[in-house]
Amino acid sequence: LPGPPFTHQQAPQKMVYYGLTSCEQDTERYLDVVKSVFRTYKKEVPLVVNTMGWVKGEGLLLLIDIIRLLSPSHIVQMDVYDWKAMAPLSPDYVHLTAGLYTKGKQQAKCKQMRMDGAEPWSTSEGAGDASAPQYKLLYVHPEFPRAGAAGEVRVHSSILRDAAILGYLGQLQRPDIGAVLPLHSLLPYQVPFHAVAIRVVHTDVAPTNILYALNASWVGLCRIPEEIQGRGEAPVLLTQTPVCDCLGFGIVRGVDKEKKLYHVLTPVPPEKLRLVNCLLLGSVAIPNCVLVGQQGVEGEIPYVTSDYNYSI
Repeated sequence: LPGPPFTHQQAPQKMVYYGLTSCEQDTERYLDVVKSVFRTYKKEVPLVVNTMGWVKGEGLLLLIDIIRLLSPSHIVQMDVYDWKAMAPLSPDYVHLTAGLYTKGKQQAKCKQMRMDGAEPWSTSEGAGDASAPQYKLLYVHPEFPRAGAAGEVRVHSSILRDAAILGYLGQLQRPDIGAVLPLHSLLPYQVPFHAVAIRVVHTDVAPTNILYALNASWVGLCRIPEEIQGRGEAPVLLTQTPVCDCLGFGIVRGVDKEKKLYHVLTPVPPEKLRLVNCLLLGSVAIPNCVLVGQQGVEGEIPYVTSDYNYSI
């Protein structure tokens, strides 16, 4: 548990690609993703849920929603040294406090007292639940200064994300070769346009620019239950972001518009790749060192520029 994630990567039993490093932009889909993953938990072994560090404002409200959704037996709350601490997440506190999408007990009472007949919006799950949650709170208060300093954690987490991606891409390297091969020296899979649906999850992209966005990008290799129905040879585009199984990750190394092919590098084995019918592109970027460190390039390095106007 305390070791850096890139040192012990394993294939998960269930994975959904959220596509963002923070859930502030789409909290509702974040909860949908949590529900989708949690449904597969068989309760045969203990489950440890590592919640995120966003515990201010809406982040705290979202954490309360997750506690109600998962019904844990224990909560370990780690305070921050020399900082105005958040309230202890006791069962009574969670019972009385409203979440982002669920109501607390006090709100449920207020709803019954309203005389105008208006119904405040709520989700059906956990709304106005009269029974207090049952769990044991373990409260940890560190005694050393600067524990949990936000700025340092943010830089550290970005480095760990890059290390995790590099560790994953390391599976593409052949163990019998001493030197690390650059990505353009590896043989990609050819994927016809009509075989997979495409969706950019973190922003709106015009259909005419989808292929530009997809090129040289990190993607989730996913499976949606719907059958892909491509029209002609054009890319198949989804209008909504699905909450679906993710079987692994890859890099779209190139797009061949003439042959209508995506070139995808991935360590996912072929038996799993046959199930992939959707590519999800998020805001997770390929580490800079992968693009800057390309070998055997004369002149400008592909996809890398130093002439960039930050005012655009």
